[in-house]
Amino acid sequence: MPHHTPLIATIVGGLVLAFIFGTLAHRLRMPPLIGYLVAGIAIGPFTPGFVGDADLAQELAEIGVILLMFGVGLHFSLKDLLSVKNIAIPGAVAQIAIATLLGMGLGWMLGWPFGEGFLFGLALSVASTVVLLTALQERRLVETKRGRIAVGWLIVEDIAMVLALVLIPALSGILGGKGEAMSGNALLLTLGMTLGKVVAFVAVMLIVGRRVIPWILERIADTGSRELFRLAVLAIALGFALGSAYVFGVSFALGAFFAGMILSESELSHRAAEESLPLRDAFSVLFFVSVGMLFDPSILVREPLLVLATVLIIVVGKSLAAWLIVRAFGHPNSTALTISASLAQIGEFSFILATLGLSLDLLSPMARDLILGGAILSILVNPLLFSLLDRFEAGEAAPAQPGDVVQEVDLSEHVVLVGYGRVGRGIGEQLQQQGQPFVVIEAQLESLDALRAQGIPALYGNAVEADLLKAAAIERARWLLVAIPEVFEAGQLIERALAANPSLQVVARAHSDAEIEHLEKHGAQRVIMGEREIARGMLDAVGQGA
Repeated sequence: MPHHTPLIATIVGGLVLAFIFGTLAHRLRMPPLIGYLVAGIAIGPFTPGFVGDADLAQELAEIGVILLMFGVGLHFSLKDLLSVKNIAIPGAVAQIAIATLLGMGLGWMLGWPFGEGFLFGLALSVASTVVLLTALQERRLVETKRGRIAVGWLIVEDIAMVLALVLIPALSGILGGKGEAMSGNALLLTLGMTLGKVVAFVAVMLIVGRRVIPWILERIADTGSRELFRLAVLAIALGFALGSAYVFGVSFALGAFFAGMILSESELSHRAAEESLPLRDAFSVLFFVSVGMLFDPSILVREPLLVLATVLIIVVGKSLAAWLIVRAFGHPNSTALTISASLAQIGEFSFILATLGLSLDLLSPMARDLILGGAILSILVNPLLFSLLDRFEAGEAAPAQPGDVVQEVDLSEHVVLVGYGRVGRGIGEQLQQQGQPFVVIEAQLESLDALRAQGIPALYGNAVEADLLKAAAIERARWLLVAIPEVFEAGQLIERALAANPSLQVVARAHSDAEIEHLEKHGAQRVIMGEREIARGMLDAVGQGA
């Protein structure tokens, strides 16, 4: 068996070091993604020791981007996208223009040609999909109004970059790079064809994909094979992303997003999200590792002032422009600050533009290094910006926006039901029949909409969060029913709930004796294992028939 396996070595080295440095970052009360970036630097070509394959790492990272955008699409709808078009489209275009001009200004000060300054500024204008969505998901903001604006803004940037990647080679001669300058008619034809492909892609996905994607999953679900269903979800996410890129020339991320968004209309979307989550998380980690591998730390010593200027354009210039744009459209300060923090970084499209610029002789190695340095430093700073934002909003006691924070329910001696999947739904129906007051905490927006339509108090988010438990009036509750299958999250939830209300009666679910022991250790008075209850029910049936 060959021992020279760069793919395996890169995956194993990246994940192991990401785990080590991510855990260390968590212990130091920093976001784990900082540890992932450090892991990438450690196995990159600019530091001693083991060197991973950077090209393979970037391709693996692209899978993470595809799965992440597919997951976001599962929680997004066409209605959500259209609801923010009035701010997302003009806002993204204006912000791209301002950031590009700021980058061109720095290039002009350094004596760069117009084409180099333009491409440099364009690379600084577009935010990273993974970083933005990771920050929003950590704060449960994807489904809120400001989260929808941020995601819509991101989609517009994505489409703009697709157009840029097609047009830049055609304009290379005019901008001072390789290639001959195209005539006006040829340029208009190229632009028209590109826009036509994007429109055709959207039309095909909305007309054909809306029928084909749910139909495929429904047929596979009917087989009863979880393995085939999981494989079908991955095949749809990756297949539609790759097919969209080859047939229509759009990005992988955009194709995956539309596939997920169309599937979100199906009742199977919740299960699809669950099946793709583990791989999505693993490949997202590899994305941050791949970014770290590109970074040459020596640029911080060679050109510290230029690196600082680049980071300021990304973190301060873009953020200020986004804040002004959002406020100009009449949105509240909390929304403007969230959008500003979300966009204060650059990522995957910036790397693609930098690589393209080098191949066309439009960018110098210096400009490429500044883009990469600005990317990794802005990604490192971004979690700190969100932490400052969280503290600022807490200090200002800013009023909640619709869908962001839920007021505390007016109940006492009630049941707090965590999770409204198949188990939770059955519990909820019985509680309703008994006339028992209860509140549901659920992480899937689709279930919340159905609950609220029935007049049942329902809160969105991760029940482990102290604010959410408080909103569920856990201090006044009598029962806590934990219907989620994630045992580690359940244990942490039970511990926090009992700290707030020691007299709480806790019932949880488990799938093994080890899980029962874990939950009882964290305070659950009763833990029900599904397999035991099934066995007991079958034996009762035998006894009744004897």
